[in-house]
Amino acid sequence: MVDRNITLPQDHVETFPNPNPGRDFVIRIRIPEFTCLCPVTGQPDFAEILLEYIPEAACVELKSLKLYTWSFRERGCFHEAVTNEIADTLAHALSPRFLRITGTFNVRGGLYTSVVAEHRAAGWTPAPPVTLAGA
Repeated sequence: MVDRNITLPQDHVETFPNPNPGRDFVIRIRIPEFTCLCPVTGQPDFAEILLEYIPEAACVELKSLKLYTWSFRERGCFHEAVTNEIADTLAHALSPRFLRITGTFNVRGGLYTSVVAEHRAAGWTPAPPVTLAGA
């Protein structure tokens, strides 16, 4: 029997309205099972992608983010290119106040690679950090 509810990779993300647009708040999403292919050897690359963003009007819908990241599984991508492509796609879809993508790639040829790509909305500045006296 064929399952008609099978989901497939997609090249975009879906969004929903920010439930609290009057406040800067951070959303962090860990994607620990990211895979793509080495564009030189065709062998699989494994990474953890960390998405951190401060939404403006929209938030990313999680299942669509999963399906979007799945779309890289059979693509040859340099670490730097794939991290920046994810940042660009999400910045375009969300128009966030701030967005940071960190790709932490597993060892390849004895080397580990981390790539960080950021986006800031024009005119947005973060609130100053709060330091609490503590124990």
